[in-house]
Amino acid sequence: MTLKNTDDRWGGLSQLLHWTIVVLILVIAYIGLTMGDLPNGPDKIRTYALHKSIGITILGLAVLRLLWRFYAGTPKPAPGTPHLQERLASLMHWALYALLFAIPISGWVVNSSAGFPLQWFGLVNLPAIVERSRELHEAAEEAHELMFWLLALLAAAHAGAAFYHHIFQRDATLARMLPKGWLRTGEAVLADTSNDKDSGHAA
Repeated sequence: MTLKNTDDRWGGLSQLLHWTIVVLILVIAYIGLTMGDLPNGPDKIRTYALHKSIGITILGLAVLRLLWRFYAGTPKPAPGTPHLQERLASLMHWALYALLFAIPISGWVVNSSAGFPLQWFGLVNLPAIVERSRELHEAAEEAHELMFWLLALLAAAHAGAAFYHHIFQRDATLARMLPKGWLRTGEAVLADTSNDKDSGHAA
């Protein structure tokens, strides 16, 4: 597997960054939706700190992935993809990138405006990016939650589109974001079926 993207598929580094971010989003979403119900105490403080650290990690990985995308390029659309689908997919990707930046930054604003310290897994102290402000804290908290639900909606649509391409359009849109050979495209299955029939006729 090559690290760099090709015209036909995403490279190893793009795949690694993509799926790592997906897993971290699922983890941080679960933590974010449940941590408010925890009883006050050390465990709740640690859970909030973990939520913040994962958020900063996602922000860093999003920066790395965007830089790598500019350097390594992107695969061409699957053959036969309508132009409108290409445009919608492009808009979807950039909206997801924007939210991967905006949500962690809004969380950082929430933390800073509340006057809380911020550490990355207890290893690095991060500075406040805004002054302490109750009004800003409440506005940033509301924006943080709203953008999370927007991300959830767009991510579900993104995943649904990938499965639609795989199941109904039978192209490699989904397969090329996985290691080669992990998922066969419909075209490959049809080609093998056709070859088997031809071999049977020849026999």
